[in-house]
Amino acid sequence: MTTDVQPDAIDPYSLDHEGVAALVAEFGEPSYRADQLWSWLVRGVDDPAEMTNLPKALRAQLEERFAPSRPELIAHSVADDGHTHKLLLRFADGEAIETVLMLYPRRATVCISTQAGCAMGCPFCATGQAGFRRQLTAGEVVRQVVVADAALRSGAIGDEDLPDDAPDHVTNVVYMGMGEPLANVPATIQSVAWLHDPEGFNLSARSITVSTVGLVPGIQKLQELGLPVTLAVSLHAATDELRDHLVPINRTHPLRELEAAVRDYRDATNRRVSIEWCLIGDVNDDDRQADELGRIARRWRSHVNVIPMNPTPGVQWREPTAEQLKRFVARVRERGAEVTVRDTRGRDADAACGQLLASYALGAGSRLPAAVAAADRVDALREGTEPRS
Repeated sequence: MTTDVQPDAIDPYSLDHEGVAALVAEFGEPSYRADQLWSWLVRGVDDPAEMTNLPKALRAQLEERFAPSRPELIAHSVADDGHTHKLLLRFADGEAIETVLMLYPRRATVCISTQAGCAMGCPFCATGQAGFRRQLTAGEVVRQVVVADAALRSGAIGDEDLPDDAPDHVTNVVYMGMGEPLANVPATIQSVAWLHDPEGFNLSARSITVSTVGLVPGIQKLQELGLPVTLAVSLHAATDELRDHLVPINRTHPLRELEAAVRDYRDATNRRVSIEWCLIGDVNDDDRQADELGRIARRWRSHVNVIPMNPTPGVQWREPTAEQLKRFVARVRERGAEVTVRDTRGRDADAACGQLLASYALGAGSRLPAAVAAADRVDALREGTEPRS
């Protein structure tokens, strides 16, 4: 699916407040028109025909300049008794990504994607195994939040689907959807600034979380933004030997280098860095991993979020048993770390981590070759037959 676009066409959500002001000035309009246009965009309205307080001539000029970049909602799945909403959005070029809205008392969190697919190759994640297709633009990242916020404000997600005390607007954003946010630094940085803008969406920096598998240069770029955004590191293994296989970027940025970047980020932002740990049965749930994780968490002064792995088409590993989960968490806590077992949202809507693409790109029961190869290497490592290369 392709759409003819004028060479100078723009996605309005790729503009910050200054960019909107420059665009309006280009048409010879007074500066207050920029505030009016910005207000419409923040509310999720990008069709100039609906911007009724703008002059007709300006609306016509904007219509000519705005690219047809509004995503189409092609699927909406509901899980967890209405507390989790998965939105499948398709952009003008036919590329589809998924956004998840999670509702809690006094909190509405949007989990957004930064890439179509992922190039990180983590073998327990079906999204990564299905491959990387393209980067999302800053506008495409922002639009995911705007779409979810507009749905809440308009009542498109009705009262019957809301938990008690759920807000009618987005309060938190987590960059934990499809893709690696810090492998798309320009879009991630620009979208964070857009969402934080006090004159726009006005999210607190502390209510924005950026997750990474450990791209050190990206962590340093995020630090340069100068905002106390929460950084979450998807660790998944506490030794280089195992992490090389579970999180292949570790071969480029091993744990010692990652730890130095985390320390610098924490010191610069005065924000505690959290650790994400996808617990995989008989893979990263042994005593050694628990002990090393506890030591790392103490050094980083980090809280650990343990997420039991979701069964995912194409991946042969399995979720831990209740006993394995209980034992692992207890041992990490015994090492002095704070641990929370995070609720896995959206299982019945395929919205949970690692399943965002699987149900659409893979047949149930199929196997991903890269995941199979990684599983063989990890098995050999656990049996002591494969040295780290």
